[in-house]
Amino acid sequence: MTRAESAESWLLQRCGRWSAAFLSGFREPFPCCRCSCRRRLLCGIMVCFRLAPVPGSGFVLLCLVLGAVSSYALELNLTDSSKATCLYAKWQMNFTIRYETTDKHNKTVTISDFGAATYNGSFCGDDQNGPKIAMQFGSGFSWIVNFTKEASSTSTYLVDYISFSYNTNDNTTFPDAKEKGVFTVNYPVALKIPLNDIFRCNSLSTLENSDVVQHYWDVHVQAFVQNGTVSTTEFLCDKDKTVTTAVPIIPTTVPSPTKPVVGSYSVVNSNGTCLLATMGLQLNVTHDKVASVFNINPNTTNATGSCQPQTALLRLSSSNIKYLDFVFAVKNENRFYLKEVNVSVILVNGTVYSISNTNLSYWDAPLGSSYMCNKEQTVSVSGAFQINTFDLRVQPFSVTEGKYSTAEECSADSDLNFLIPVAVGVALGFLIIVVFISYMIGRRKSRTGYQSV
Repeated sequence: MTRAESAESWLLQRCGRWSAAFLSGFREPFPCCRCSCRRRLLCGIMVCFRLAPVPGSGFVLLCLVLGAVSSYALELNLTDSSKATCLYAKWQMNFTIRYETTDKHNKTVTISDFGAATYNGSFCGDDQNGPKIAMQFGSGFSWIVNFTKEASSTSTYLVDYISFSYNTNDNTTFPDAKEKGVFTVNYPVALKIPLNDIFRCNSLSTLENSDVVQHYWDVHVQAFVQNGTVSTTEFLCDKDKTVTTAVPIIPTTVPSPTKPVVGSYSVVNSNGTCLLATMGLQLNVTHDKVASVFNINPNTTNATGSCQPQTALLRLSSSNIKYLDFVFAVKNENRFYLKEVNVSVILVNGTVYSISNTNLSYWDAPLGSSYMCNKEQTVSVSGAFQINTFDLRVQPFSVTEGKYSTAEECSADSDLNFLIPVAVGVALGFLIIVVFISYMIGRRKSRTGYQSV
């Protein structure tokens, strides 16, 4: 048995056929011991494999962390023909794409699963072209970062631009998309970095262009590695240098809050769309005796999450919402409900307000169906924090073909609701009539008794 076959057999035993499939096309020794990976996630599986050789750039050694989470920490160590590191990058990211459906509605989908990514086309650069990270993942997604040296300086280089492409022909990811085809957005970055430093930005960075919002965090990159050794000197982004908290635009009080805009959110995993949510959201916060009421704008809100057999997570975030988590759970093996809400928001004075409740019981419906409530509902997380929902529809489990299943309506939406006050009124009227008749009969008997005497 060759070393390649031994490696494949070992990986098959430890990681299963899916992971071993990465190795099945190779029949020569693997230099995986050279891959400088570090485990980033608990209970994850660290896989190291070698992609096809790229001319002039040696071998791409790619390390992926495969775990049961929706966002992956990606790490790339690119080597040249002498096996010296020429480019190093480690980062996390996700993408939010808004598209129009055939029924003229807007849908939003978040891409955050990069478990099967490849890096074909990445290379160290040469005399004519600068280094490049080229990444392919999912069904027709591609992401490219280009680096260039400044012509006017020998001590700095640029993160030139970022290109992102997606394919709406994928009906699983983009159900009912009106326009079909491959769409590409280019975002000029022009970020200047010292040549001998590694760039670091742990803070969340957002790039917005057309219908695509890109989010990056925990970024470490050095495109021109000197002498094969990654620098330990960090060049920080502006957000990591800042120690003061930016003041978000949140009204202190809103005497008559307007109805929030209804947004559509979804979570996608390797099997397609696994969670759907449509709702208008209004947050009510009372902190230090100051009440704040503000609406969530779906056009500036990022949605991520994860789907598991017994739980599902929808996480919303924006410039002033660090996170707003809706955690769903299965009960009695046949129903789901909203079990938990976690929130952290930045108030007008810069204070971070956080609260969590893991013992809720809202939005109860059978598995295989969706929950719907068009009337205004209030989710009371605590005495100081409530969420008002409008035109709500949610399905955190058993989503088929990216569409909602039959909805179970809330009691407030039921067509029989108007009968309740009518029934109460009729019952009261009947009771009054019975009492009146009883009174008259009793009075008549009393008069008859007097006459007998």
